[in-house]
Amino acid sequence: MAVFALLILFDQWTKSLAVENLMNKDPFVLVDGVFQLRYLENRGAAFGMMQGKQTFFIISATIAVLAITYVYFKLPWQKRFHGLRTVGLFIAAGAVGNLIDRVMLGYVVDFFYFELINFPIFNVADIYVTCATIILAVLILFYYKEEELDCIFPSKKEKV
Repeated sequence: MAVFALLILFDQWTKSLAVENLMNKDPFVLVDGVFQLRYLENRGAAFGMMQGKQTFFIISATIAVLAITYVYFKLPWQKRFHGLRTVGLFIAAGAVGNLIDRVMLGYVVDFFYFELINFPIFNVADIYVTCATIILAVLILFYYKEEELDCIFPSKKEKV
């Protein structure tokens, strides 16, 4: 749980740095034409979708964190399941990091911008969620067997 708290604290710290150093200022260019730090108050979801639907996002994040917590404690306490627990921590920390912003500010502070590909502006919590979700997909598709995951969601296969 200390890792979970540290991940959230790091996300919130980077957002406070963005507010302090980027708000109401020109973007800070790290690599001209490629990558910059640019302050944005995001009142929607990824790619600016669903602007102003804060209640929906708050409820969704809460449900996601509760589901991840359920799975976290339902998993066997074996080394083999360490990967699932780790990605769960990162996804939950990202959800909580952005949830804190939504509840406290009414928006999420974003600040990373890949100008080269005009990628939507994002933050550390978004990185947690995106990278961990990709790793989760790889783990489920290529590492864990279906029988191993039955401890979380038992399958109801009929015996022939």
